[in-house]
Amino acid sequence: MQEIKQTTMPLIGDAAPEFTAVTTQGTINFPKDYKGKWVILFSHPADFTPVCTTEFMTFASMMDEFKALNTELVGLSVDSLYAHIAWLRRIGELEWKGMKNLNVTFPLIEDIKMEVANKYGMIQPGQSNTQAVRAVFVVDPKGIIRTILYYPLSMGRNFDEIKRIILALQKADEDGIATPADWRPGDDVIIPTPGSCGTARERMESQDKDMYCLDWFMCFKREKK
Repeated sequence: MQEIKQTTMPLIGDAAPEFTAVTTQGTINFPKDYKGKWVILFSHPADFTPVCTTEFMTFASMMDEFKALNTELVGLSVDSLYAHIAWLRRIGELEWKGMKNLNVTFPLIEDIKMEVANKYGMIQPGQSNTQAVRAVFVVDPKGIIRTILYYPLSMGRNFDEIKRIILALQKADEDGIATPADWRPGDDVIIPTPGSCGTARERMESQDKDMYCLDWFMCFKREKK
């Protein structure tokens, strides 16, 4: 029987594993260098591959959108720094879906020894022993992992969803609420479930123009349009 390797990875709510790494933008100390900012730490299988190229073009085209949300991007693959630099220069020469003349200025980590990838469980032996899967870790301003996404090697990521995650987490932290299925900015949000029967009764009896309940455990706050 073939031995199954156990892959370890940090979990939601854990402190992001610390590391120092060489990148295309110099050495970084993670997450220390990003204190006070949200970070999207993402891995890709290899440089000069078509799916990864479309992803980097998309991330590069959205950098200003993420910066406006106090969010930084940090990429990783197990290729060398020189391969990274050559690939990013080539990306700047390509055009796809109207995206062109792109300058990737966020750091791309060199991880030839797979030290960072293994710390974050980005190497999935069932997929490949030498390539990182398409992992996404959303790290908050305190260095805590708030969201983890994993995609197979063959599938490109949904960047609208990645941005929506940042927006939803920031909204939840700011207002102390939860967001319903398919939430978008401006949609009504969910008020946390009451902790007692008395609170639930009061909530049902005191509904106003800013709040409505479908049942005692499911109340919404209307967002101002």
